[in-house]
Order: sequence, then C-alpha cells, then structure tokens
Amino acid sequence: MMSRPLMMGRMARCWMAEGFSYPYSKMPRRTSSRSPISSKLVTTSTPREVAIPRPRRDVEALGIVAAAIGPSRCGGDKSKRRDCYKGGSSRLVRTELFALANLPHQHFSSHRCRSRYRAVGNGGRSNPTSRNLLTLGSPSLQVAEKPSIALSIASAISGGRMSTRKGSTDVHEFDGTFQGSQAFFRVTSVIGHVFSVDFPPAYQNWEGTDPVDLFNAPVLRSECNPKVHIRRHLAQEARGCTYLILWLDCDREGENICYEVINCTGIPENEVGRRIFRAKFSSVTEKDISNAMDNLVLPNKDEALSVDARQEIDLKVGVAFTRFQTRYFQGKYGNLDSRVISYGPCQTPTLGFCVQRYQQINTFKPEKFWSLRTYVIKDGDEIQLEWDRKKLFDFDVTVMFQKMVANDGTLIVTDISVKEECKARPSGLNTVNLLKVASSALGIGPQTAMHMAERLYTQGYISYPRTESTAYPASFDFRSVLSALVHNPLWSNNIRTLMDAGFVKPRQGHDAGDHPPITPMRSASEEALETDAWRLYQYICQHFIGTVSPDCRYTRTAVEFTSGGEIFRCVGHRVTSKGFTSIMPWLAVAENNLPTFKNGDTVSIHKVDIYEGSTTPPDYLSESELISLMEKNGIGTDASIPVHINNISERNYVQVNSGRRLVPTALGTTLIRGYQCIDADLCLPDIRSFIEQQITLIAKGKADHLQVIQHVIQQFMKKYSYFVKKIENMDALFEAQFSPLADSGRLLSKCGKCGRYMKYISTQPMRMYCITCEEVYYLPQNGTIKLYKEIICPLDGFELLLFSMVGPDAKSFPLCPCCYNSPPFEGIDKLFGAIKLDDTGKLGKGAGMPCFLCPHPTCKQSMITQGVCACPECSGTLILDPVSAPKWRLLCNMCNCVVLLPHAAHRITTTDKKCSTCESTIIEVDFNKKATPLEDGATLHEGCILCDELLHSLIEMKHGKSFFMRRGRGRGRGRARGRGGSRGRGRRGNSRHDDPKMSFRDF
Repeated sequence: MMSRPLMMGRMARCWMAEGFSYPYSKMPRRTSSRSPISSKLVTTSTPREVAIPRPRRDVEALGIVAAAIGPSRCGGDKSKRRDCYKGGSSRLVRTELFALANLPHQHFSSHRCRSRYRAVGNGGRSNPTSRNLLTLGSPSLQVAEKPSIALSIASAISGGRMSTRKGSTDVHEFDGTFQGSQAFFRVTSVIGHVFSVDFPPAYQNWEGTDPVDLFNAPVLRSECNPKVHIRRHLAQEARGCTYLILWLDCDREGENICYEVINCTGIPENEVGRRIFRAKFSSVTEKDISNAMDNLVLPNKDEALSVDARQEIDLKVGVAFTRFQTRYFQGKYGNLDSRVISYGPCQTPTLGFCVQRYQQINTFKPEKFWSLRTYVIKDGDEIQLEWDRKKLFDFDVTVMFQKMVANDGTLIVTDISVKEECKARPSGLNTVNLLKVASSALGIGPQTAMHMAERLYTQGYISYPRTESTAYPASFDFRSVLSALVHNPLWSNNIRTLMDAGFVKPRQGHDAGDHPPITPMRSASEEALETDAWRLYQYICQHFIGTVSPDCRYTRTAVEFTSGGEIFRCVGHRVTSKGFTSIMPWLAVAENNLPTFKNGDTVSIHKVDIYEGSTTPPDYLSESELISLMEKNGIGTDASIPVHINNISERNYVQVNSGRRLVPTALGTTLIRGYQCIDADLCLPDIRSFIEQQITLIAKGKADHLQVIQHVIQQFMKKYSYFVKKIENMDALFEAQFSPLADSGRLLSKCGKCGRYMKYISTQPMRMYCITCEEVYYLPQNGTIKLYKEIICPLDGFELLLFSMVGPDAKSFPLCPCCYNSPPFEGIDKLFGAIKLDDTGKLGKGAGMPCFLCPHPTCKQSMITQGVCACPECSGTLILDPVSAPKWRLLCNMCNCVVLLPHAAHRITTTDKKCSTCESTIIEVDFNKKATPLEDGATLHEGCILCDELLHSLIEMKHGKSFFMRRGRGRGRGRARGRGGSRGRGRRGNSRHDDPKMSFRDF
C-alpha cells in the first residue's frame, strides 16, 4: 500500500497540473508547538487561496526552503537532498515547496518554513466540514517596553493561544491577521532604554581630563545592559521579519526607545512600502490594545531627537560641573561627605527651592499681633464672631477697640446673606496631582509612588500613569470603567447610584495631547496588592468615581453684626447634596449650622477677649509643594520630577522629615549659597525652563536639535569658565561651614614618611590624613578601620590597618595606606582596574593593593606567605584570614568564596612547606586539647587542606561578602542613563526599579 506522504505528494502533483488550489486539510498534518490563530481574528479576514504553480527550478531558492524544512524529510543524506532540490525522488519535499519557492529569500533566514503557513479554522486541525486553505503569513516583530507589557499585548492579540520561548526577554509567537492578510507575530520587549549616552574612554579619566573639554567632547551610545544582550536579541528576532510594530510607552522617552529598537533591528525606516509602525495606547486592556492595533501610526522622529538633545545637554553640563567641584572640595574638609558633589540642570534648581524656603525661615523675625474675639449666646449655643479687622500690631489700639465694643454691650444684626453654592467635582487625575496626593495624604514619596503606579499599570489595574492631561477625550467610555469597578464592595453602592441616576461627565480640564487622565481599568482587592499599592489604587478609583459624580452643593449663611462702630461676622454651612464628597469624604464641606437671626435683631455680647499671637515663619517645603513649584517653573517632566527630588535626598543635600518635608543639610545649603554668590543663574529655574522650552520646540519639529545643543552648551561653557575663576567664593563658604582636615579625625597610625601619627577621617570618603606631609590616603569604603597590631610595612614603613566589612561572613584584611593608594608592584592596578596614580601623580580612589594582593616574598602579611591554595571558583588565591580566630577561615582575594577551617583549632598558621602532590601551602593546626581529633591526645598537625584526609574532612566551603564584588564605579557620574539603564526592568535586571522619564537621571 502506498504510504500517505507519497500518496499526498502524487495528489499534489496531479492538482498542480490542473491548476487547482491545494486544500491544506489534505496535506500530511504536522505538529507544531505554536498555537493556531484565535477564531475571533480569523473572522475578520478570509484566507487567500493560493494557486499552485509548477515548482521553480531555482536551485538556490529551493535549497533555502528545503534547508528550512530540515534534512529529516530527505533522510539527512546530502545526495538525497540534492535530488530533492532537482525534483528527484522525494515528492513530499516538492509538495511542501510548491507555494514557497517564489517567496523572497529573506523569509527563510530566521525560522523554519512551518512558521510561514498555518491551518486556519478549527484550531489548525483537519476538518472535513471546513475548507482549510494554505495561507501565507508575513512575519512581524512587535516590541514592548517591558516583558510584562509584551505578555499583555501578546495575550490580547492572540486570545491567549500562543507559544513562549526564552531569550534575553521572553518571545511570544502566534498567528494572526495584519492589514487584511494572514500574519505570523513575534512579540518581545526591551527593558527600558537600549542605549545610554556617555563619553568615549579617553574622557573617562577624572584626573587626566579637564572638565572644560567635556563641553566639546564627542558622545557615544553604548548598550545599557550589555549582559542582557538586548541589542543582539532584537537583531536576531528581526531577521526575516517584514514588519516592525513598536509598542513602547507613548511619550518622548518611548519615541526615543522606538528609534533605538529600529537601529537594533536594521529594518529600514524610509522605504517605499511602510514596514515600521507605532502603536499608541494608554492601557494594557484588550480593548485598548486591539484599538491601537487597528490604528497604527508612524514613530515620531522629532520627539526622539528631543530626548537625544536633553541627554547630551544633561550629560555634558552635569558631568563637567560635578567633576570640577568634586575634585576641588574632595579631601579639603574632614566633616564633608565629598564622595560626589554633583551639579545638575534640574537637580540644582530643585535644591534651590528647598534652600530658598530654608533661608526664609532663618531670616524670619516673628512679630506680635492682637485681635478681638467676641462671643454671643443664641438658643443656648455660644458663637464666636470674626472681627472684620482680623488683627492689629498695636496693643493699645486693640485695647481701645475692645473698650468701645464692651461699653456698647450689644450687637445689632445688619445683614443676612443666604447663598446656594457648590464645590466642584475634581477633573481628571494627572501624574503631578497623583504624586502630590501620594506625598501629602498617603505619606508615600514621589519616587515610590511613581514605581507603584507603574506596577499597577503593567498589571493592568490602571491606565498609563505618565500624563499631563486632566481632560478626558470626548469618546471616552466612562460606563465601561464604572462597570469594571461596580463589583468592589467599597464603592459598589456609589457606582450603582451613579449608573441608575445617570453619571455626569467630568469637568473640562487641560488636554496636553498625550494620554487620558489616570484611570482604573479593572477591579482589584486589598489582598491582591501590597498595602501602599492598594492605598494608591484606592485613591485612583475614588478620584475617578468622583470625577463622574455630581458637584457637592451646600447653603452658605453669613450674618453681619455691628457694635461700637466695629463689624463682626459669623458664617454657617449646611450641605444639601454630598455629590462627589460621598466617595471622597476628605473633601467634604464642614457643616456648621447657625441659629436663626433676623435683620435688626439685637444680641447681647457674652464677652470680648483680646487674643495675643505671633506671626510664624513658613514651614519647610513639603514634597507636594516642591512638586507644584517644579511644575510651575518647568523643572523636569511629570515623570522626572520624582527622580530629581529623590536625587537631592540621596546626595545628602536634603533630609525628609516628618510630614514629608524637605530640610536642607549643611552641604545643600552651602552649595546653593555658593552658586548664588558666583552665578545665581546656576541654581535658578529660569535656565532649565528655557532648555525645556527649546526641547519642546524640537519635539514639535520647530527647532533643529543640533543647533539647540550647540547653543545651550556654549552658554553653559561660558558659565563654567566664570564659575572656575570664582570658585574661591564658594570655598570661603565651605571653610566657614566645614572643618579642615587638620582639625578633624583622630590619631590612628604612623606615617612612613615623617614618622608622625596620621589622622583617621571616618566621614565618607574614609581616608587617612598626614598633617605634616599634607597627604591624603584613601581607604576602602563601607566598613570599619582600626590599627593592626602595630605591624610595619617592610616596603614603606607605614603602620598597617585592618579593614573589616559589615556582616558575619564579610571579609577582613590588613592593608598599608601607602601601598593601597600607590601599588608598588606593576600590574596590580590593572588586575583590578584600580589605577591609583595618573600621569600627574595625583591621588585617586578605588580598590588598590591590600596585603592579600601583595607579592612581597618575605612580608608575613602578603599573598605569598598567607596564600594557601588556588580558589576553586575563580583564578584567585585562598588566603588565611589571620584575625578570624577562633572561627578560622580562608578567603579568596578575588571572589566571595570562603572556606571554613576546623573550629576546634587553637591556632592555625601557614608554613614555608609545599604539598608534593598539588603544591599547595602546608598549614599547621594546633587543636584544642579537649577537642583534638588526633590520636593519643596530640594537638599539632601539619598537612594540605586538599590532600590531607583529616584536614579535608574538617573544612567547609561557603560564600560570604566580597569587597571586590561590592566595589562601586568610582568617584562620580560619568554616564547618562535613560529609562532602564543599569537598573533593568525585566526579569534579568537589577532588583532596583528606577523608571524615570528623564535622559540623565543622576542629574
């Protein structure tokens, strides 16, 4: 009996000869890990019937196709495969090639031919009742900004029927329809910005580069997360794809990432046929995603260029000023945290607002005032009346008015006013207002609130959280949003009342043309979210319900009295309709019902008191007030504002006190005062506001981004030159505020050059200072320092110090201050990238040469004498920790490997003997008498920890905290990072989740 594949091949040839269409259901069914297209998408487009031509004899085209199908069809034999290409014995291959030979070769460069066609209808299964036809699918790559959004997009378009494979980020594959034709979709994502802007390596050296040269230095774009390989991932997934659909966030940063993705994929943008599309969406609901897919647009090049301009400006200006002032003040003052004294075009004006309020408080002089408090009794209630003059600053005049009123003794009602008033419902919620409420009402900082809002968005609970608009579009479907929230018991009654009575449209707000206001998209429970995330989500829901609720209406009654020629008033409120305040009770009108008065009534005065008070200074700026000032003055964007506020806090320029109020530190205050006495423009918002205006012109296509960059850089370059000339003015303020090194610290160890004691400065950065030699020796950071047994370094005569990191498994090691800063052996600095001296001989910072890296042959603390054996996990050496007793251990001098030695040992030392088998150092172990494992109560034992059976059985390997694994990147911010950067927002990124919409987040 003829095999089914061969029979099908002959059937296909017969049909080919007649010019018939070939039913896919008649072909041998093949298995696929990918799910078929959802039925709802199939109904929108009828599959194309493919007229079957005779197979082409183009060997190259057929070879590509056959190779894509795989050698299994030809038995894996090259000669048989050649026959297949030439129309030989394997008719099945010819059957599978008939409709594919004429396709462009690019279709087969990325994935196998089975990705080109799919069964349509009935889940891809053969069904005699349906006419399933062979359909051609154009491959398209869809890229989102986060893996979670990519999953939501793929789930919405595929109806949940898709296959997922791993990559740098997950790739979801499925069939669908695009532009009325069958299509094969790949959906993947980036993790924020793909590239970051930075200086070339020649400009990275702080000591070797004059900061003024940075203004005219070239910039390069490097991959933000090289270890994640996003660039390679996009290039691989784009191979063979006809279309690129960009699902990045719909703002300027998102447009910039769009062009980063385009650059990675290599798909040409300016082609006759449109191949690159931009999806505009405000939430990750199925409805919004489907609507965005049906209304694709082109990416906006101008908005992308505006981000490029801001990145370059912020990089050059921020790094130039930061490097200069950090180098100038570093090491001059003992109680100054001078690790990085940063400047930023946005950060510094933000700090300026805080210092301005601080100066207002310090220069404020309180002044006494007096006021009359008059009381009457009506219907048994005591009512306090408000004096029309409010308060006076002359006590004698106040006493005179008191006597006049008291002598009169009565009050006459001269006017009664009754008005119906309303408190307007809120308009839509934008980012700035959300951050203000989160800080002032919920006690959540702007940075944290922004992160929570982003998570709520990616989880599908709210719409896009970065928006400046407070006006909803005319076509917004309020009823569907209310229907999604109606089942939550917290506000179900409010929503049902609104839907029964008919909800009202929100007030007309501001339409910035970006996204609709922040809106809840689906219901959530308190158990499904973290505590603060739930509180933020709850407010968003209440705010939205409030926007479609009626206004709050109340009656305002004002009664005016006269006595002794003075006017007094009292006001009462009575709520007639709660309106939106029923869902937002904290905005409710306070009710105060007054007794009934009539014009001409005479009321006896109960008492007239004089109240004495003093004027008070304004309070420190709250985060909410600072956000308002930044928005008003054009400092930052709606999403970068929380980043700048967080930066001035992390840099120790301000401290966040109770009530989330920002109190400037001595460093923050001195910096702003220094800028003010040199060039006030450096800390005023005017310049940044001007820059933002120019960037907006670029985004609108009204200005050339290169000209804007050149103009702004030239202006700042002039200001920088003037700032450098006048830096002594700022230094005078620092000298008055901070203590010189000579007056700081405590005596600790002897200097090897002069023999005098050096001072240990414990404030960051930790360092030793020799008053006599006037030299600074930097130390490892984030640990403790103490004198190490008064041991002298044989190389330079300095006393050794012992550095201990924090934690039970952290490392401790001795070091010489001089060797650590100036490694005497060639190659040590290159081994760890810790260059201590540049060509000018100036000191630097970083990881230098501790004793466990020293190759000195006779020093008892060096790697040569204390090294035991090679590390099993890296190329380092296991060193005996001499201060670990009684819990003896070996530490790797390069990684965080720790080997625990016998705990029953009284003393463990290295010897000058080597193991004959592995050449490891022989150690001598002196066991405690009561716990010795040796026979006959012996305590001394020598052996190799690798070859000696006794010692090897008593050791244990674990991992601790490594100094080199924790080491930072040096002294400053030499890199401009956009959204994403090293903080990675995908599953392979850092756990830290900073997602600012600002190109140069550190400034």
